[in-house]
Amino acid sequence: MSPDARRSWLGVALLVGAAYFLVGRTFAAPATHVHAWRLAAWLVSAAIFAAHVGYEHLRLGSVPRRLALHTALAAAMGALALAVAGAIHSLGAGSGLRPAWLLAFVAWPLVTGVPAFLVALGAAMALPRGNRRPAGT
Repeated sequence: MSPDARRSWLGVALLVGAAYFLVGRTFAAPATHVHAWRLAAWLVSAAIFAAHVGYEHLRLGSVPRRLALHTALAAAMGALALAVAGAIHSLGAGSGLRPAWLLAFVAWPLVTGVPAFLVALGAAMALPRGNRRPAGT
């Protein structure tokens, strides 16, 4: 993988992770119709995930395992950012940093990253191979 392609996937993964974080924070704010807002957040996150898979497949030409790893890392980064934001909110509310938050820093990225890896791997293996561009071109 060329240095340009490496920077490209990492920048996109950081951007997508930030997008997951923003969706999680923004859609959690409304106090009414919580179920509908949660469903909307899932749908927006699924669209972001699909766009990321498409970018990795079509633009970067990533092989399935690499595509799955990149998309899973983005999902895990978003989950970690949400866990950190939750801990900060807990501190601001006077609850203090409980050991459960320390567990969340590990559990949330794993609980989102592992399924994201498996779904992206399945999707990448199902996508036609002829559309891939060689990485770095």
